[in-house]
Amino acid sequence: MKKIILLIGFVIVSHIVFGQSASVFRFINISDSSAVPAVSVSEKNKTIGVADESGFLKINLSIGLHTLIFSSTGFNAVTNKINIPSADTIIITMSPILESLDQVIVSSTRNNQRIENSPLKVEVLGREEMDEENTIKPGNIASILGDVSGIQIQQSSATSGNANVRIQGLDGKYTQILRDGMPLYDGFSGGFGILSIPPLDLKQIELIKGSASTLYGGGAIGGLINIISRKPTTKQEGVFTINQTTLKETNLNTFLSKRNNHFGYTFFGGYTHQKDVDVNKDVFSDLPKINAIVVHPRLFFYPSSKTTITAGYTGTFEKRKGGDMVVLNSKPDQIHQYYEDNNSTRHSGEFVVENDLGNNRKLSFKSSLSSFDRSISTNSHFFKGNQTDYFTELSLLVPYKENSFVAGVNVTGNKFKKLPSDPVLLNDFSNNTIGVFVQNTWTVRENTTFELGLRDDYTKHYGNFLLPRLALFHRFNEHWGGRLGAGWGYKVPDPLAPQIMDYAIEDILPLPAKIKPEKSVGLNIEGNYKMTWENGNEFFINHAFFLTQINHPVISTLVNGGAYMSFNNADKPIITKGFDTYIQSIIHEWEVYCGFTYTIAERKYLQQNQFVPLTPRYRAAFTLVRDFDAPGFRIGLEGSYNGPQYRLNNSLTPGYFFLAAMVEKRFGEKFSIVLNGENLLDYRQSKIEPLYLGSITNPQFVPLWAPIDGRVINLSLRIKPF
Repeated sequence: MKKIILLIGFVIVSHIVFGQSASVFRFINISDSSAVPAVSVSEKNKTIGVADESGFLKINLSIGLHTLIFSSTGFNAVTNKINIPSADTIIITMSPILESLDQVIVSSTRNNQRIENSPLKVEVLGREEMDEENTIKPGNIASILGDVSGIQIQQSSATSGNANVRIQGLDGKYTQILRDGMPLYDGFSGGFGILSIPPLDLKQIELIKGSASTLYGGGAIGGLINIISRKPTTKQEGVFTINQTTLKETNLNTFLSKRNNHFGYTFFGGYTHQKDVDVNKDVFSDLPKINAIVVHPRLFFYPSSKTTITAGYTGTFEKRKGGDMVVLNSKPDQIHQYYEDNNSTRHSGEFVVENDLGNNRKLSFKSSLSSFDRSISTNSHFFKGNQTDYFTELSLLVPYKENSFVAGVNVTGNKFKKLPSDPVLLNDFSNNTIGVFVQNTWTVRENTTFELGLRDDYTKHYGNFLLPRLALFHRFNEHWGGRLGAGWGYKVPDPLAPQIMDYAIEDILPLPAKIKPEKSVGLNIEGNYKMTWENGNEFFINHAFFLTQINHPVISTLVNGGAYMSFNNADKPIITKGFDTYIQSIIHEWEVYCGFTYTIAERKYLQQNQFVPLTPRYRAAFTLVRDFDAPGFRIGLEGSYNGPQYRLNNSLTPGYFFLAAMVEKRFGEKFSIVLNGENLLDYRQSKIEPLYLGSITNPQFVPLWAPIDGRVINLSLRIKPF
């Protein structure tokens, strides 16, 4: 009996001292809460387990404190002390190595592919570019978009400073702008869109050149810009920026974020004040007076390791006033009368639920609602209108083996409504669409990926649209790769879609009853070459040919002696074609970007002078940056050349160079000062021609093809207290 008791006691003591417990680990990407597969777990230089494809690992560990090392390709290694046993699943957050181009994950492809393996060509401006732009142009993202080859920022109004984004020679109405995959900027609500998005609030910007309508619906004929907001990390983040320019612009921006196991938040707040400035001394402002406030708080809830719920609000409150400087100084008289006063308010709400179903399968629900009010006052007319935009989507991502399947349904629409103001001929109108899409990505061979997508949209006023898309990516070897893609798209008519010039809303006629939507097909063929060598040197070149044809294009025509603008379908297409080449490289710690775009954009419905106006056939750009860690300096130089463009009267503009430079001095981790100069050559359109025709009392402003603000120097201070 004594031996039995001793044996039982020995077993109990052995279990207490030498017992083991089954522990479950869950590995997630700290950037987007996605699963991190194949994480290796080691203890005392010995591997004790590897996570599965869904980011889970179950291992037996002895009871007590363990020092474990977690590592995975493309992620920073993590060392944690873990107390075993643990009643809950142990969540380990992994941070990606942002410096490697190969590890950039793009969400615009809808299957979270690495950028280098995506059959759909996506270019990414990442966190480093956003941080840099915050100290150079903290007010908006227009400048950084204009630095990308194949993209042109078209200023459409000298009075208000409004601008739109043109891709591969097509008008701005063919570029779709998304915020976190949701459309917010179109038609009337697209006014001042990119001018109201500060870079400090962003994780990255994803750009697709060419048709992307199959994935995101009508409007993405020329291309797509997806603006990705920052998410919180477990480390407290805080950034404060103060900026002042020689052209009397002041910016104050702040960003804060933090997350723990179950809650997180991000907050952006920004203020911009721009004084009205007459650079060329022609009486009219070249920079309008601006007062703008942007707030963007977001709350994140993590009820489990598999679910993320996001709720956010964006508020933009802006006043812009430009025109005759005498009027702006509150001294109008019989001659000096012209002005334009824009007051706009944008309220946007978002709600997103992302659920991991296991094995990297994801179910996502997104919904947004936006209300945009804008009043336009001039010396002769007052107008106020509202556009409400809504979007709801449910999508499912199912990876299997080396392949993936994506399917979803979304409902999107907008409604334009005139508010009490002076009468206009334009009627209230709305557009509503329900769409279903599917996409499958196959890894045919180890180095070949084929993607096929199909979308079916039903619009309330214009019927059904079937939009197929196919793409192929093949890696010939470790250096060479190639892509081939084709996609179909459409664009429903919208009288308030961006034009190369802003026209007074009282001059715009309603759409005719029998007007048809525009339909398009786009093709691209491209080749890539990449190599790396010792000491971190890299070289990457992409050369792409593109072709887009838009059938039944909706064109605007001045009628009744130029008093009104009407819309109709042309009987022949608009065709743009050309090639786009860019190089990214790191050579002896110098970061280099060079781009060249050749574009032929033609309106085939014209008998002669078919060129699309204000579209340079040649455009080249370069960026050169070097970070000197030891003294804490960073220097940069960028420049571009825009070739001649045809004016509306068929005459040619001269080509021109644009040059900018910056230097940054860091004081430890928490402070930095940036001195930056834009348009150092002080090239201005007003040096070539007057910016308006007619009289001072009734000016007629000419289309803009070059900068009008001239040279500007800015000094900014960035503070990171956390």
